Amino acid sequence: MEVPIWEKSNLTLEEAAAYSNIGMHKLRELTNDETCKFVLWVGNKRLIKRQKFDAYIDSCYSI
Repeated sequence: MEVPIWEKSNLTLEEAAAYSNIGMHKLRELTNDETCKFVLWVGNKRLIKRQKFDAYIDSCYSI
């Protein structure tokens, strides 16, 4: 059973790119920052916290 992207709490970079229309290169750049509030590191894998990512996008004028 596959969970729809909009119901997941954490997204992979590929899912976040498809969800937001932001490129994977830009997402990597944003999540490399140590102060990034919407990244969750699981070992070497980075996941995007969807609700915090939505809030971040809502607060931005440009990325």
